[in-house]
Amino acid sequence: MLGLLPICTIMEENKNDFIDMDINADSDVPGNSHLKEPVGGQGEEEKLEQELAESRDKYLRLVAEFDNFRKRTAKERLELMQTAGKDVIIPLLEVIDDAERAQKQLEKGQLSPEAEGLLLIVNKLKSVLQGRGLKAMESIGADFDPDKHEAITEIPAPRPDLAGKVIDEVEKGYYLNDKIIRFAKVVVGK
Repeated sequence: MLGLLPICTIMEENKNDFIDMDINADSDVPGNSHLKEPVGGQGEEEKLEQELAESRDKYLRLVAEFDNFRKRTAKERLELMQTAGKDVIIPLLEVIDDAERAQKQLEKGQLSPEAEGLLLIVNKLKSVLQGRGLKAMESIGADFDPDKHEAITEIPAPRPDLAGKVIDEVEKGYYLNDKIIRFAKVVVGK
């Protein structure tokens, strides 16, 4: 205890010197950066405003991202529903092709009652599939479009205006709700 007494006496005698002393005078001393900031004033308020602005920005971005996700999911669901029967309809296209070939042969000759019954069945099948969104592609006479048509062969055009156009259709192309499910196999004039 005796050793502390002289230090306390010195401090007591020079306390006015400690009060007037500038604690920020030596700014190069490490560890005194906390002394330079204002206490609980502008710096903290600006920092909170900046954090608030960042939080708002994150919130707005998250809301926009979720809205885009919701719209994309709804669009994908609608497309899926529209083309859900695609796997069933594609094999039926071959049946329709065969039925149309039979229909052409039957129409050449005199129709028997059995043939008329067959034509009714073919037409009913077509109408049911059309009701589900199936639509035949009209290709003959149209310009050749590689996005819709598959060129089987090229032949000399019978007329100059048929050059680059579809002259004959080997196999019909089909749309299902405006999406191509089978390309038309065509003969193109050159």
